[in-house]
Amino acid sequence: MAVDMSTRLDRVLGAKTAKAMAEQLSLHTVRDLLRHYPRKYARRGEMTKLEDLQVGDRVTVLAQVRKVSTRKMRNRPGTLTEVTVGDGANSMQLVFFNRRHADLREGAWGLFAGTVGEWRNSKQFAHPDCHLMTGDDDEDWARALIPLYPASKDVSSWVIQRSVKLLLNHTGDLAGLVEDPLPEEIRARHGLSGLPAALLDIHRPTSMEDVERAAHRLKWDEALTLQLTLAARRRAAALEPGIARPRRAGGLLDAVDAALPFALTEGQHEVGEELAAELSREQPMHRLLQGEVGSGKTVVALRAMAQVVDAGGQAALLAPTEVLAAQHARSIRALLGPLGRAGELDGALEGTRVVLLTGSQKSAVRREARAAVADGSAGIVVGTHALLQEGVDFADLGLVVVDEQHRFGVEQRDALRAKGNRPPHVLVMTATPIPRTVAMTVYGDLETSTLRQLPSGRGGVASSVVPAREKPGWVDRAWERMREEIAAGRQAYVVCPRIGEDAGAEEEPDDDDGAPAEEAAASDRRPPLAVLDVAEALRDGPLAGLRLEVLHGRMTPEDKEARMRAFAAGDVDVLVATTVVEVGVDVPNATVMVVMDADRFGVSQLHQLRGRVARGKHQGLCLLVSEASTASATGQRLAAVASTSDGFELARLDLETRREGDVLGAAQSGRRSTIRMLSLLEDEELIAEARAEATALLATERGLADHPGLAMEVAALATDERAEYLEKA
Repeated sequence: MAVDMSTRLDRVLGAKTAKAMAEQLSLHTVRDLLRHYPRKYARRGEMTKLEDLQVGDRVTVLAQVRKVSTRKMRNRPGTLTEVTVGDGANSMQLVFFNRRHADLREGAWGLFAGTVGEWRNSKQFAHPDCHLMTGDDDEDWARALIPLYPASKDVSSWVIQRSVKLLLNHTGDLAGLVEDPLPEEIRARHGLSGLPAALLDIHRPTSMEDVERAAHRLKWDEALTLQLTLAARRRAAALEPGIARPRRAGGLLDAVDAALPFALTEGQHEVGEELAAELSREQPMHRLLQGEVGSGKTVVALRAMAQVVDAGGQAALLAPTEVLAAQHARSIRALLGPLGRAGELDGALEGTRVVLLTGSQKSAVRREARAAVADGSAGIVVGTHALLQEGVDFADLGLVVVDEQHRFGVEQRDALRAKGNRPPHVLVMTATPIPRTVAMTVYGDLETSTLRQLPSGRGGVASSVVPAREKPGWVDRAWERMREEIAAGRQAYVVCPRIGEDAGAEEEPDDDDGAPAEEAAASDRRPPLAVLDVAEALRDGPLAGLRLEVLHGRMTPEDKEARMRAFAAGDVDVLVATTVVEVGVDVPNATVMVVMDADRFGVSQLHQLRGRVARGKHQGLCLLVSEASTASATGQRLAAVASTSDGFELARLDLETRREGDVLGAAQSGRRSTIRMLSLLEDEELIAEARAEATALLATERGLADHPGLAMEVAALATDERAEYLEKA
């Protein structure tokens, strides 16, 4: 049977294996399988470090069986088999309930795949897949390097390894199967090997030099394809005229500047001038505004919106939550005063209308808002996803501002841009600083502005980790500290990972034999703490007598708005909330935040949450409560968050500790990432070189017409939702 890169795997592999690969790993074709690279390589005697495993990771390890014991469980029928495996320096437990493994003998080497659990502070696998390396049925055991692949529940690393081996044996010479997409002159200029050789070396290397040489070439494939997509986007945008929105003296922007109760920071002034200049051109602005939490991005955006309104256009501000949208509308109206109430009895004739549009508004209110948007009387429109719905038509949409852009899907952002009669100017904002390499790779079609300076008069935030298991007395002190702040007239947040209305069944009881019940998935990690449970415990315990309320996403919009108004007015001492308060919530009198189960949150999320306190003149305090060991990787990550308030440093830490695919938007698009080899922290120079090559290729008269293989790679990316993220983010 003839095989090429587009051949479906079910024509090469068994139907069951091909189906599992397609459903669980998104591997559908020969190309997909060949581009599914090993995540690491194991050697006999030079094993994967078990100490590097993280709870919750699904991994494959190569280790030696050290001890096997089977016994009856005392508190339930059946047997418990515990197997200790080691890598020479560390060990971990494999746990099997009511299942014996006669072939798991002391001294045997094997591959063990499963999800890393934890039992009494020790890592373990419950019912892992096992593949003993006997040498009889696997000639690769004799190879210098054994590839370990990203795997899934039903597709283990060794199944992928055998499938690749079968494919390579079937096709014989990859040179006849794989067309190299990179032009020969680029390969020569950068000393790159051919693609057939790189694929063979990455899957069946004889040395780490083979791996390094192959990885360098495959990184170029990824970097150049992405940069070509972005370069094409930049060229297309340059040819797509919009409408110039120049600044007008004596208009709404001047009124906004006069009404500001504070002086702009130097950074706000500089970025404002950049935006003003770009809004004055016909070529639509495409700019990313990133800045520290509390650096004043919203004020910069408001000034840009005012300039567009002065020029006869409308501005739309898209916010991720109703709480944030309502707060934006409230603060903009307060700042504009009569200038934001045009058409009302006390409104200024030279002003505009600020309209809020959300999905939960009553029909009459929503109809009135839509009408104001459609006839142009609403110059500033603030809303949630409701702005994207059919029936929301703008008279002249001139500027789209997307707040917390990472909260929105690709199609949602694009849908709002499409509501302009001509391409509108676009400003996307994020309070999660982005390392240069991420910006260069993902936001290569956007100009980037950065705000680092915080407004003067801020008290600053001190952060500390509270290790609840190791030092339970510190938790009591945390609540005492909160009471002290409230007694001084301040307010506080308590943040929990979960609401609690659907807490579900109780956890299974522990087995007295020292192993958990099978149903508990071999982990004693309790469910995340919930807002409703914690609020009740605090009311009856350490915060008794204080005015304590809850806030979460399942409350009605009216209740959420009322609760936030009460908190902002000082009528609530402690707000126990989910991450609904993560962005945009601005209560200057709040000085304390206690984050429960802080290890359940990401680095950037913790930094965002911390930014909700000390937004006034008083010193703030953020306490990260966690049951994680201070010596563990999780504990060290929390300590790093507590040790610095530099969002850019934390962004780098976030990138180091998360899968890069998530950072690049694969999780957002619901598809696995196109980035498999490229490291955004380590390959900055390579990415810059690829960007220069992409720009040069598209600057030629024929573009990619003389490079069909490369054009096909770009087209393949364009069929993936990943490309939509790149083009529309």
